[in-house]
Amino acid sequence: MRLALIILALTVSACVTDGPESAGSKPDYAEASRLNSELGADYLRKGQLELAKEKLERAVEQDSDNAQAHASLALVHAQRGDTREAKRHFRKALSLKNDDPSLKNNYGTFLCDQGEVKEAVELFLQAARDRSYPTPEAALTNAGICLRRTTDTSQVEGYFREALQINAEFPDALSQMAQLSHDRGDHLRARAFLQRFERAGKHSAETLRLAAQTERELGDRVAAARYERRLKKEFPDAKP
Repeated sequence: MRLALIILALTVSACVTDGPESAGSKPDYAEASRLNSELGADYLRKGQLELAKEKLERAVEQDSDNAQAHASLALVHAQRGDTREAKRHFRKALSLKNDDPSLKNNYGTFLCDQGEVKEAVELFLQAARDRSYPTPEAALTNAGICLRRTTDTSQVEGYFREALQINAEFPDALSQMAQLSHDRGDHLRARAFLQRFERAGKHSAETLRLAAQTERELGDRVAAARYERRLKKEFPDAKP
């Protein structure tokens, strides 16, 4: 299960200028930086990493204190596999805007992928406890997913259940509880969470495979075969 990332930016329809519009006018570098930052983030959402990198680097050149530009540039570098630059820009963004819960969630996701679980979970929890954060259930689920990658799993279920207390239909937390129940051999509970998941979200190859395994364990071969057929049809490249 991938952790939830959020790209914070608005789609830009205005043209972006890199300098003065006419002779004698004073360039507004902060505004140019903001526009380039938003345009770069829009390219990032579309997966156009080179264009995103170009615009975001320009935004940082125009205003080195543009936290959003640094945050988006960190995501670009992370997707390009340049972890050193990604971490540098994440840290710079946080030094400029330490009260941004979405930034903390994104940095936590990056750190978790790098195996830095303790710091990642701390950031997820800071984001979740911030009352201004619109989706604390996502950060709590991220904390649980990240912690499952270690031997210290005592708090994992608690994070997923807290996420479901906030949003009882949050698909990621439901699928994680289903997986957790299945791993413990509690297949009836796994089935119940999967049924709730089906009402709230859309199946991935991972959840269809889990559903097939769960039904097989419960002795319902018809249901297991149905999920297996869906897995082959909807995700033909996925492992059975």
